[in-house]
Amino acid sequence: MRKQLTAIITICSLILSSCGGSESSSGASGGGNNALAPSPTPTSSAARQYADPAPESLTVTDVERVISLAVAEAQARNLPSTIAVVDRVGNVLGVFVMNGANLSLKVPDAPAGPSSNTDLQGVNLPAPAAVAGAIAKAITGAYLSSSANAFSTRTASQIIQQHFPPAPTTVGLESGPLYGVQFSQLPCSDLMQRFGSFGTAALIGPKRSPLGLSADAGGFPLYKNGAVVGGVGVMGDGIYGFDPNILNVDNDVEEFIALAATQGFAPNEDIKAERISVDGTLLRYSDATTAGLRGGSVQSFAALNGRVGNVVPVPGYSVGSIIAGTVFGSEASGVRAATAAEFTNRDAYILSDGSGTNRFPIRAGTDAASIATPLSAAEARSLLEESFAVMSRSRGQIRRPNDSLAQMTISLVDTHGAVLGIVRGPDAPVFGTDVSLQKARTAAFFSNPRAASDLAATNSPSVGTFLASARTFFGSSNIFTGQHAWTTRAISNISRPYFPDGEVGRAPGPFSRDINGFNPFSTGLQSALIVGNVNTHVGFLLGRNPDTPARCTTMPDATTGQNRLQNGIQIFPGSVPVYRGSTLVGAIGVSGDGIDQDDMAGFLGANTTGLRIGGIGNAPPAIRTDQIEVTVGGAKIRLRYIGCPFAPFLGTNQQNVCQGL
Repeated sequence: MRKQLTAIITICSLILSSCGGSESSSGASGGGNNALAPSPTPTSSAARQYADPAPESLTVTDVERVISLAVAEAQARNLPSTIAVVDRVGNVLGVFVMNGANLSLKVPDAPAGPSSNTDLQGVNLPAPAAVAGAIAKAITGAYLSSSANAFSTRTASQIIQQHFPPAPTTVGLESGPLYGVQFSQLPCSDLMQRFGSFGTAALIGPKRSPLGLSADAGGFPLYKNGAVVGGVGVMGDGIYGFDPNILNVDNDVEEFIALAATQGFAPNEDIKAERISVDGTLLRYSDATTAGLRGGSVQSFAALNGRVGNVVPVPGYSVGSIIAGTVFGSEASGVRAATAAEFTNRDAYILSDGSGTNRFPIRAGTDAASIATPLSAAEARSLLEESFAVMSRSRGQIRRPNDSLAQMTISLVDTHGAVLGIVRGPDAPVFGTDVSLQKARTAAFFSNPRAASDLAATNSPSVGTFLASARTFFGSSNIFTGQHAWTTRAISNISRPYFPDGEVGRAPGPFSRDINGFNPFSTGLQSALIVGNVNTHVGFLLGRNPDTPARCTTMPDATTGQNRLQNGIQIFPGSVPVYRGSTLVGAIGVSGDGIDQDDMAGFLGANTTGLRIGGIGNAPPAIRTDQIEVTVGGAKIRLRYIGCPFAPFLGTNQQNVCQGL
């Protein structure tokens, strides 16, 4: 259940995989395409392997019932609270503030105390900041869940910390598998929609979260007839934190209130996080239990509203009324089935504008000003089709029952960060949409010759400090100037508070805070790049200033209006850069059903594209980051490039499918 690391072991981020990870450190040159390599057969365009999402949604009566259940529990526990309800794509369906509720929001200090606070650590916000926390919790419950897995904000807490599972006795273990995911769905993201973008009545998603994803207990998904239809979040104690010790059972009042709100809207027991194992450790869904609920008879919402509390407007999120949710998978939700003209595989879903138009249609690269031969539309289509075909054969990691097919979101970008297409499985968790784009852009950015100069040009002094640390760490002033192909797995290696990952007593990676200055609200370069935008957005919610633009960094544009990291970076695995020979032309990002599965879908997708049409594929093996060694304590440590499950496909015993490519 636990694995001790030693200084001479190659870095290995904790993996969400059915087996282990296989290294990709060797293979043919010329983009890494090997005609002898195992390559999945593309899925027939006529076949359907996935079920469409059930046409369920929260009605106004449902939303009122959820709030009433929460209010009854809050009254029984004497903790007036803020209760937020969202649908599956993040539309805020109602925010109810009870009379006397604590509307402030305090983020925990750094481990070494307030003097070590950076980024969002130690932030102490006045009323009505708790509203933002409640919305973020509700969105987290909805976005991390699917019809085959139910994850809560407590689950999120477990998988984003410096050791997995987080506990005093797990010192020496690797970081959580989704370390860094909390800085996704950001209010500055160009992918995430904003309230009012298509008119105040539009329910086009996915919507942004005011604080990214939350690790504070008190957020759960909501289900109807086995389909996830939204989430509920509760803030009442004013502390917006996380759980550093999974070994004890917390008596968290916010969590009891939120759990009460799910009665009648709870997931099936078989898909709760506690039924899903990662590296031999069961995940955690809730420390609160239904047996511990105290709420008595539930009053009608009409009897509560205006007397016990009020439905409130939230700038940028809600006009202050209860509304019904949208049916996920419908045109109105902004996530729907692709047409035959949009994507050949009939299982694919895309993001829509609500009027029938694909928001991110497959297209050619936009970066002719930077590279000689950008990706063509045909090449972009092949990369997405082949990656989708790999997904369609893969065993899902976080899905029940066991041996279910994986479902992910796959994003393709060019070297300017422009989106060349996004496709997804019908029931892929929503969080993976923004994350897959973050991953793709991260791989393309750090593999780009302009990465170092762009980082140096930001107006944040701490970003420059991380760049200087990287140059010292690698003993090269030319790091991030195009000599190496970087994946998010490699970036994750150098973005942990210990290097190698988990080895207590080691110095941090160059893109991480020191352990005394680390917590999930300050991860290092990742959070430093976007903290100004988050603070600006919080100021907007408090009525202090205009909202943040849909751009998450202050780096210079690649060209006017195009920024390479417009929704921030991601620092856990699931991406590969794409090359034409030795020239970077783009990157694939994948997210949603196990980080090794994510790696594999992009890596094999690029490989089989090279076999299918030629000319493009994975980076030449000689420039991949698994050729980089650094010396720590006298031992040579090699970075990772990708990790693939040993036996990942359903219906075959094929193993080590990425080996030698």
